[in-house]
Amino acid sequence: MLGQSVTIRLEDGKFVLAAPKELDKLNPKELLLYSTALCAGKTLLRLCEQKRVEILKLEIEMSGVLDTEQLEGRSKFDSFNINYNIECKHISEQPKISQALQLSYEKYCGGLEMLRRIAPISHSTSIVSIEVE
Repeated sequence: MLGQSVTIRLEDGKFVLAAPKELDKLNPKELLLYSTALCAGKTLLRLCEQKRVEILKLEIEMSGVLDTEQLEGRSKFDSFNINYNIECKHISEQPKISQALQLSYEKYCGGLEMLRRIAPISHSTSIVSIEVE
């Protein structure tokens, strides 16, 4: 089985693809993962804005396992995983971010909904605050 993954991060209010990958060099499977991560990130930011929570740092890794040993046109995804790494200012903001994440994951991100039709998606989250009080 072959794994594919892309990581995006929020920089100056915009999502960028993490090095060493370049957008114009992604294969079609990676582009699918990239677009889903971008959708998830934008959805999360919008939901956090509505809850009046500021995310200081955000990194999203979207990965998938293919059913072939090598990347081929016929390769299909068997599973997906989305990993969120988030930094906020106050510990009191963590529950609001968790709620926004849950809403994004369950209801509002069309990209994740599309992938669920292809294969199961798991997710993991790390939320860190820089101030406890």
